[in-house]
Amino acid sequence: MILLSACQPDMPAEVRSGLVYCLEGSPESLNPQLVTSGTTIDATSRQLFDRLVDIDPEDGRFIPALATHWEIRSDGLSYTFFLRPDVQFHHTDYFEPSRPLNSTDVRFSFERVMNSEHPFHAVSGGEYPYFQTVEWHQRVARITTPTPDQVVFYLRQRDSSFLSNVATDFAVVHSAEYADQLLKQQQPQRIDSHPIGTGPFKFREYRKDVFLRYYRHAEYWGQASSLEQLVFDIEPNNAKRMAKLLTHECDITAYPRIAELELISKRDDVKVQEQTSMNVGFWAFNTQKPPFDQAKVRRALSMAINRDAILQAVYYNHAHTAHSLLPPTSWGFNPAVMSVPYDPTAARELLAEAGYPFGFSMDIWAMPVQRLYNPNATRMAEMIQADLAQIGVRVSIVTLEWNAFRRQLRQGEHDSVLLGWNADNTDPDNFFRPLLSCSGIDSGTNRAHWCDPAFDAILAQALLTDDQSIRRHYYWAAQHYLSEHIPLFPIAHSKRFQALNHQISGVSINPYGGISLADARKEP
Repeated sequence: MILLSACQPDMPAEVRSGLVYCLEGSPESLNPQLVTSGTTIDATSRQLFDRLVDIDPEDGRFIPALATHWEIRSDGLSYTFFLRPDVQFHHTDYFEPSRPLNSTDVRFSFERVMNSEHPFHAVSGGEYPYFQTVEWHQRVARITTPTPDQVVFYLRQRDSSFLSNVATDFAVVHSAEYADQLLKQQQPQRIDSHPIGTGPFKFREYRKDVFLRYYRHAEYWGQASSLEQLVFDIEPNNAKRMAKLLTHECDITAYPRIAELELISKRDDVKVQEQTSMNVGFWAFNTQKPPFDQAKVRRALSMAINRDAILQAVYYNHAHTAHSLLPPTSWGFNPAVMSVPYDPTAARELLAEAGYPFGFSMDIWAMPVQRLYNPNATRMAEMIQADLAQIGVRVSIVTLEWNAFRRQLRQGEHDSVLLGWNADNTDPDNFFRPLLSCSGIDSGTNRAHWCDPAFDAILAQALLTDDQSIRRHYYWAAQHYLSEHIPLFPIAHSKRFQALNHQISGVSINPYGGISLADARKEP
């Protein structure tokens, strides 16, 4: 039984067995294709939808999902996926499917992203940030459906990251039949607000800033969930999320405050999960604005920052210093790259060489929500503010409501911003292209607004072979290039934590993406 007191006067009177997850913010959309926000991905991707391929969280291997198996042509220019039979879409009060999943659904889902003439491409704004970042429309030439259970992707050139991209939380499959119904009803936008997928839960109700409610998908192709209902209680305040966990209003809370982990882990009614995660927290400079267009200035600012103090005060030593954009657990990590040293005296001298002997004024944008790669951006900004004051740089801290923050950030108004990235798959390309490629600027994931054709060329070469040793050579070169130009300053690779009611089992932290609550169980 669950008591949704936080949502009470809006919740219906009925009470069902289920689980309440305290979420740190409101989803921007109910379609993961449209976002890169971890908050949205956690609430939607693995709950409502499936992908052709998944990634085994234990060893990073590709494993079957909607596709039982796949074949890759010897030249790497086509991928044929063989679909699982009798996969059922959600039955809801707004859509009753007449057939199971087939290849037209897969083609619809990806052609919407890549084809600007597609009737659904411009719905909800026509922005698909992750796919734009990896240049999906330039790399995939066409998609064919030779049979109802086969779909073929033809590439313009070999792309060793293709399977990784198909396995991300963004690469979900929608119902083409539902889309046709919405076109006839002249309501195409409902595909993103009233979703239909094949995932373990189906959409029931969403009240922005209050709650998000799902029901069990009883005809799920995998093991049907034991939960009748899954509710995301939306609570941006860290302390209130923790209070709801301790009073059993929530069963799981996202991103518990690291300062409280030792205390809550001693309670008999709470479990704390910990996982080494593929992520990076960073400080990005807007390289389109002076003086941040100078590598010498960016290096000077980076040298003034005491990362050891940040790791202690912000991460409570539950993170490792980031010497590169890639975490050391990545197969592409370059151990020879020299990290920027902490040296305020040298930083001041470097600023003078760059033409700023008396410093300058700047802002730091600090995200208002807690994420695993940065548990307290405001505190971090305050520490950086104090460090920079020692070299004559005067800092103003900017923070806004989360959706407004992201919207204005994309417009490039910031001087610098504290953000981060959590890997969606095991491929090193997943860090580099979204965060620092030229295409990442247009998609809104490159917050440094740094476009360097030489850097993009290194990344492009790394995708032309499947030989991991050759690819590693290019990624080592990419990290060396970044250590010279410093469009962003890597700060930390953090561990991910999750706090649960002791009655909850079947939930774990996925190091490669969003959460899945399909196997969650609540014991009496």
